[in-house]
Amino acid sequence: MSNKTSIWRRLSGNDEFKRRLYIIIFESDTPLGKAFDVALLWAILLSIVLIMVESIPFIPDWLSSFLVIWEYVFTGFFTAEYIARIYCSPNPRKYITSFFGIIDLLSTMPFYLGLFFSASRYLMVLRTFRLIRVFRVFKLFSFLEEGDKLLKSLKLSFPKIMVFFLFVVIMVISLGTMMYMVEGSQPGTPFTDVPTSIYWAVVTMTTVGYGDIVPVTFIGRILSAVVMLLGYTIIAVPTGIVSAQFSRDNLHGDSGEKKAKCKECGSTLPENAHYCPFCGNEIE
Repeated sequence: MSNKTSIWRRLSGNDEFKRRLYIIIFESDTPLGKAFDVALLWAILLSIVLIMVESIPFIPDWLSSFLVIWEYVFTGFFTAEYIARIYCSPNPRKYITSFFGIIDLLSTMPFYLGLFFSASRYLMVLRTFRLIRVFRVFKLFSFLEEGDKLLKSLKLSFPKIMVFFLFVVIMVISLGTMMYMVEGSQPGTPFTDVPTSIYWAVVTMTTVGYGDIVPVTFIGRILSAVVMLLGYTIIAVPTGIVSAQFSRDNLHGDSGEKKAKCKECGSTLPENAHYCPFCGNEIE
């Protein structure tokens, strides 16, 4: 039994309004669902633009008042959307603790936190709270099919990336310790301790190269060249892991089977779709 079928069965015991609200908010393959997604997408984009404009110093008073009013409007809109998602969700706790559920909450928090921190000494804290609104940009992933695929690929590749990251950490510690053994005994050396040498190894391996710590011995320079060459090799590995997973997901579904196609127009269907997003044909 598919996850979508389970959701519909759990919703069958609720009233018709909650079911329709679920279709509008969580589904994107119906006319009302698409209209809601488009409206939400524009609200997110405009709210981000307001954040950028608000950060400009010495803006006119009339523009500042205009931005405040629209921030109230957007906050009310995102708050209503968050409450509606919890109300019509078949599993509210799962939604609240999900990635996008947390992002939805973060996008509404700054305004309400400002209501409790209005004293003048908290103005700097309030400015920090207001910056949290930039998290609304992450909600854009929920509207992009490719963005959703990328998140799934990152999730499936996470164990491999973590193993590779552990390998890199071990290598950085080893190389930093070796450089301390080579350069630590030199007079006036910047490699004063092992942690500083590990910092140098991280900066060098990532090809950043600040130049604040430089080896002076012949062996130290050879080791630096080896670390630089390793850095170019290592940087490409996580990208290759995610790219390979992304390519597999484009060809096959999560279960390894080929993705379904619409019988009417032949287009590739999104996962668990009830209607074809291209021709509107109802999926059996």
